[in-house]
Amino acid sequence: MIRRRGFIMLLGGAAAAWPVGARAQQAAMPVTGFMSTLSRENILKPLAGFHQGLKEAGYIEGQNVAIEYRWAQGNYDRLPELAADLVRRKVTVIVASGGDPSPQVAKAATQTIPIVFGMFGDPVKEGLVNSLSRPGSNATGVTIFGPAAITKRLQLLHDLVPQAAVTAFLVNPNNPNGKVEMTAAQMAAASLGREIVVLNASSESELDAAFANMVEQRIGALLGASDPFFYNRRAHIVSLAARHRIPAIYYLRDFAGAGGLMAYGNSLTEMYRLVGVYVGRILKGEKPTDLLVAQSTKFEFVINLQAARELGIDVPNSMQLLADEVIE
Repeated sequence: MIRRRGFIMLLGGAAAAWPVGARAQQAAMPVTGFMSTLSRENILKPLAGFHQGLKEAGYIEGQNVAIEYRWAQGNYDRLPELAADLVRRKVTVIVASGGDPSPQVAKAATQTIPIVFGMFGDPVKEGLVNSLSRPGSNATGVTIFGPAAITKRLQLLHDLVPQAAVTAFLVNPNNPNGKVEMTAAQMAAASLGREIVVLNASSESELDAAFANMVEQRIGALLGASDPFFYNRRAHIVSLAARHRIPAIYYLRDFAGAGGLMAYGNSLTEMYRLVGVYVGRILKGEKPTDLLVAQSTKFEFVINLQAARELGIDVPNSMQLLADEVIE
C-alpha cells in the first residue's frame, strides 16, 4: 500500500511538472517579429514563400520558432508603433517587409536587434547598410531594384500600345523610393521618345482624381510605381484603369491577376522566401553584418488577355510567347 501510494504521488508530481516543462520549452523558443506595410490577406502567397524559406533553414512556425505579426494595412503612420512594440517584446529578429518605409522605421527603432528587410530600392542610398556585400549594421535582407525594371515596363507598354504618345506615371509621394523610380521613368521615356506625365496619389480619393486627370489630359497609357499602398488597393486601381479604358502595366503579377492588363517585375513570393532563409540563418547564430544583401533575380511577365480584349487591344503572339503567364 505504501509503495502504491508513493508511486501515485510520484506520478502525480511528474504530471504536474509536465506543463511547467512545456512552458519553459515554449519560453525558450526564439520569437521573430514580422512587421509589414501591408495586410495579411494581401500577401498570402508571398507569406507562404516566407514560411517555405524558414522551413528550408530548418524552422517551422509553432514548432521551433514563434512569429509575432504586425500589419500596418497600408497606413504608414502605424509603422513606428508596430516597430516599437516588437522592440519592447525583445524579439530575436525583426522582419521589415512590404517595401518602404518599413525597413527604415525598423532601423530607427533598434540598432541592436537583427533586422531582415524585403524592399524595393537601394538599401545603401537609404542608409540601411554600408554596402551590399558588407552591410556593417544590424540590418540585411533582400532587395528588388525597382528602377531597373522601369525601362523594361515602359518598353513593353510602348510595344503593345505604340500609338499612346503620352504615358502617365502614377507614384505615391509618401514613398521614399518614389522619386528614384520617377527619375528612372522620365529617363526611360526620353530614351523611347515618349512624353511622360507624373501624377501623385496617396489616398483613394487622390487615386480617383489622378484617373480623372488622365482622362482630361487624354493620357494614352499608364505606368504604375512600386508601392505598398498601390498594392493594397490594386483592385481599385485596376477597376479605374478598366473604367477609363487606360492600358496599364504594373510592377507585380497580382495586379494582372486582379484584372490588370500587364505586369512585369520580380516575384514577390521568391523575395519573401529569401527573407525567410535569412531569418533562419540569423536564428542559427549568423550576424546581419556577415550576410550580404541579396537581390531577387526572378522576374515575371504576365499578360491578361481578357483585360486586353475589353480594351480592344490585340496582343501579338510574339509578346504572348515572351510572357511567363498568360491569363485567358
